[in-house]
Amino acid sequence: MTADELAGVELVVAGRARVAAEVVAIDLRRPDGGDLPGWTPGAHLDLELGPGLRRQYSLCGEPADRSTLRIAVQREPAGRGGSRLAHDRLTVGATVRAGGLRNTFPLVAADRYLFVAGGIGITPIRPMVAAADAAGADWRLVYGGRTRATMAFADDLRQRYGERVSLCPQDETGLLDLAGLLGRPGGGLVYCCGPEPLIRAVEEHCRGWPPGSLHVERFTPAGGADADQREIEVELALSGRTVLVPPGTPILRAVEEAGVPVLSSCREGTCGTCETPVLAGVPEHRDSLLTEQERAAGDVMLICVSRARTPRLVLEL
Repeated sequence: MTADELAGVELVVAGRARVAAEVVAIDLRRPDGGDLPGWTPGAHLDLELGPGLRRQYSLCGEPADRSTLRIAVQREPAGRGGSRLAHDRLTVGATVRAGGLRNTFPLVAADRYLFVAGGIGITPIRPMVAAADAAGADWRLVYGGRTRATMAFADDLRQRYGERVSLCPQDETGLLDLAGLLGRPGGGLVYCCGPEPLIRAVEEHCRGWPPGSLHVERFTPAGGADADQREIEVELALSGRTVLVPPGTPILRAVEEAGVPVLSSCREGTCGTCETPVLAGVPEHRDSLLTEQERAAGDVMLICVSRARTPRLVLEL
C-alpha cells in the first residue's frame, strides 16, 4: 500500500496508552492486518474524525513497523473540538477513516542536529532523534514543557539516549535558554516543533544562522498580513474558469464557492493539503509551512490562507 492509497481507508484503533497528562498515544492498524504505507520522520497522518472535521497528527512510532501507525493526541479544552473527539472516540476497537499521509517536515541528512521540542511538539521530533542516532550523527534534544507530567515520552527518551536529552520542565528550570543554545551558529541543522511562542523565539535566535539551517513545524498558524483590500482575478487553468476573489477572502473559499472542488484540510496554512502550482502572477504567502526558498520561487502557494501581490493569478486547478 502506498501513501496515496491510504486516503479513504478505514483504520482500527489497536492500542491506546496514556503517555502524559492529557496526552494519549493511539496505535492504528488496518482491520485485515495488512501492511501500511512506509513513512519517514516528520510525516503526519490526516484523520477524518467526523463530517467536515479532519485533523493532522504527526507520526511518532517506528517507521520500520509497517503494521502500525502511532500518533499522540493532547486534549485541548480550548481547541476547535478535534482533540476532544479524538480522546473520547478513538478507543480500542473504534474505527476512523484516514485522509492521507504526507511529510512536509522532512529530516534532511546532516552530520549534526539540535532538536528543540515544546510540549506535544515532541511527536515529530521523536522519530527524528531515532533516525539521527541510527545514522551516527552528532545530535542533542532540548525538550521543554509546562511540567514533567505533561511531557510525553520524556522518561523513554532520557532512558534511551541519556545525557543527549535535556528535559526542561518550566516549573523546575524556567524557560529554555535559547540564547545559550542558538546565540551563535553552531553548525548543523536546527529542528523545532512546539507552541507558537517557542517557534517565534527560535526563529529570532536563528536569524544569524546560515540560510536553511532552521526547520520548523507549526500546529497553529503563525498569523498573516492584514486583510487585503483588493479584489483579485484567479484563472483556473485546468477548469477553464476565472474567479473573482473579493477583498479579504482566501482564494480557496472563492474557488469552492464557484463550484470547483479543491482538496483541503486545516484551512490555516499549516498542513499543505491545498498546495497549488502557480503558473502566472505573484503569490502573497500567508502560510506557516513553505520555506523562504519556496516562497521566493513563487511557483506554489497554499490557497487556504494566501492571496496575491499581483492583480491576477493563474493556478493549476
